[in-house]
Amino acid sequence: MGRTVLITGASRGIGEAMARLFAKNGDNVVINYLHSKERAESLAEEIGGMAICADVSQRNEVDAMLRQARRRFGGIDVLINNAGVAEQALFSDISEEMWDRMFAVDVKGVFNCTQAALPDMIHKKSGRIINISSMWGEVGASCEVHYSAAKAAVIGMTKALAKELAPSGICVNCIAPGVISTEMNSGFDSETMQFLTEETPLGRLGETADVANAAYFLASDGAGFITGQVLGVNGGFVI
Repeated sequence: MGRTVLITGASRGIGEAMARLFAKNGDNVVINYLHSKERAESLAEEIGGMAICADVSQRNEVDAMLRQARRRFGGIDVLINNAGVAEQALFSDISEEMWDRMFAVDVKGVFNCTQAALPDMIHKKSGRIINISSMWGEVGASCEVHYSAAKAAVIGMTKALAKELAPSGICVNCIAPGVISTEMNSGFDSETMQFLTEETPLGRLGETADVANAAYFLASDGAGFITGQVLGVNGGFVI
């Protein structure tokens, strides 16, 4: 039997691509979702995984999700904190509610899921935690201050936790994607997308498979001596 892999925000986009890749390679995949029930359940049926609805910003829902996952597949071996929200706004227009929601999902969600899944990994003295940040968490983005700040927090959390968990045989790493062709970026107009494409040295936007492949590598035995790192999957946009 393969590993048990919990992927948050896995009903579409990058999360869906990761779910498909891990399942294809024999892992048991737990697909977390919040709103896309039909898509998540359809994906779970297709890949032989399990779909669980939970708001990662709510600890009681995360704990309930972990209980369900353990009943079916056992303890969590790989946790991928992918769930997140993005939003564009002038800093002067960011309300307290917008700021709090961004950090509740993008930062507290990582905290909740990691703390809930960690006992399984500590018990086994092994495990992989992969956090999905953003290149904007490394360099910042105009009109995305709250998003950039939240994603920067994820990077800081990754580095600190990697040091703390290394003696337990647990590797903690972060992926910082560049501009990826997903629904999250569908709000940009064609002119903006063309500009972002031209600014990417490799001359194209990223695909969800690019991020999924990076996550699969970091979860593999071949990455057993890699921890506390930020892997940029951005086509050279940020170096």
